[in-house]
Amino acid sequence: MPEAIFLNGQFIDGREAARLSAFDAGVQHAVGLFETMAGGNEMTSDGPRPWVLRLGWHIERISESARALGLSASVRSGALGEAVLLTVQQSGLERARVRLTLTGGDLSLLAPARGPIDPTVLIVAQPATEYPGEMFERGVTVRIADTRANPLNPFESHKTLNYWWRLSELRRAAAAGCGEALVLAVTNHVCGGCVSNLFVRRGDELLTPPARGDDTAGALPSPVLPGVTRRLLLDATRHEGMAVRTRLLGVNDVLDADEVFLTNSSWGVLPVTKVEGKAIGGGAVGETTRRLRRLWTEAIDDERS
Repeated sequence: MPEAIFLNGQFIDGREAARLSAFDAGVQHAVGLFETMAGGNEMTSDGPRPWVLRLGWHIERISESARALGLSASVRSGALGEAVLLTVQQSGLERARVRLTLTGGDLSLLAPARGPIDPTVLIVAQPATEYPGEMFERGVTVRIADTRANPLNPFESHKTLNYWWRLSELRRAAAAGCGEALVLAVTNHVCGGCVSNLFVRRGDELLTPPARGDDTAGALPSPVLPGVTRRLLLDATRHEGMAVRTRLLGVNDVLDADEVFLTNSSWGVLPVTKVEGKAIGGGAVGETTRRLRRLWTEAIDDERS
């Protein structure tokens, strides 16, 4: 399988295992952050030209999280972005799923006298996930997750390596024939999917739960990740003059919506046509969802050109 693996400044042969220290904080305690990105190569007369959709936003987000959570105060954003593009180019893939991981490195977090953290940097470019076309033509069913998000947990709205509970909820969803699971906060407000951001259309208005960094004066901190695809669509819809608003959403806001869709960097815009036993918008994919999926594919085309 075509792929490229970059570990701490060197490319690793895909037929060999990438070697991490047994004492790496990511292995020992899930101390780390990651980004999943859409990318690929455009073939030119000079060879493959790599691209990654909104690479700067991804690097900005992981760098800000590294500072905020104490992983590293000095992530070299420019060098990190260059390493991502080099890895994509090394893969030679036309379309790639790109994963950037920063771990706490080989150290003890309880020994601050050892000096600044030198994080492990792992980048993997592999073939992009192939999703069935019917997911986007017919939409998917989602279930309500059993696990609740805690807005008072400062790690909740960052993309940390502690993804076990989210993956467990996805397994339960798949076992029930669902494509995702909607996560509620302990306050019973809807956060989004396990691995995605949520949008709903009610009438002429597009709504999405507030994410970390949004203006939520007077409210609890948001446990919602500020998704890169979410940001792309918010920019695009506002540019087109669509009415878009961030506010706290309840389950009924979702169940009574005209359209519901989920966004992330892998599938872009995923229509939701049923929440457990309740059909959304008559059970068909809505025109706003289709339009915003087109905007996402156009953004990819722009990045590649």
